Amino acid sequence: MMLRRFRRAVTLALALALCFFRLLLIRLRGPFTLERRALWMQSSARLIISSLGIRYRIAGEPPSSGLLVANHLSYLDIVIFAAVLPCCFVAKAEIDSWPVFGMLARAGGTLFVDRSSRVSAEQVTEQVAKRLREPVPVLFFPEGTSTDGTQLLRFHSRLFNPAAVSGAQVTAASISYIIEDGTPERELCWFGNALFLPHVWKALGIEGFNVDVRFGLPRVYPDRRVAADQTHAEIAAMRAGESYVEDEELMQES
Repeated sequence: MMLRRFRRAVTLALALALCFFRLLLIRLRGPFTLERRALWMQSSARLIISSLGIRYRIAGEPPSSGLLVANHLSYLDIVIFAAVLPCCFVAKAEIDSWPVFGMLARAGGTLFVDRSSRVSAEQVTEQVAKRLREPVPVLFFPEGTSTDGTQLLRFHSRLFNPAAVSGAQVTAASISYIIEDGTPERELCWFGNALFLPHVWKALGIEGFNVDVRFGLPRVYPDRRVAADQTHAEIAAMRAGESYVEDEELMQES
């Protein structure tokens, strides 16, 4: 296991170096638009997950625009979703200060929100509204924090508002980790007071795991609370391996 960790750590370092080299080349070739940022982020994420021995499986159709919302288990979620489809993210402000990964996130066009600041939340909401007019999905995790996967926290509804107001489509997605040796999913989840670097070191030692990513159908919601409640129910159903039936009564009441 120790040898595996060191081998993957070296491979990861080389992958990150290549990501930044590609970034420099792209910046020299013209305007660094949001779409080009998302494509660079996708190629970078694929390099990173390959270095970690991660394989992913997709069910459903990834959206090409609009709002994309998902459950949140780990910082790995960001890398996985970035590899699956070109997109931009809304992330907590702390990630902006992370070494290397913060730089990657900024270069990829991530919007950083300080959830303790009303002003920051309002500013990011306005930026999301502008991004929804771009041909790149905006992805955020409405639980507001990562969990151990045993429960789906209540969704915060503020960032759903730009989609509800503009009539942009909202797509729900679920992510699940499956470790090949049967180790529980929570061992890969980053939650609570777990420190970042020790968790990365732990992840480097896991022999192999698959990631299941499921996408629902794009939908238009009448208001942000309905959007939050319905996508919560849809993601919970996908995580449980069940089919989701839209709550038409809730839609009508709103």
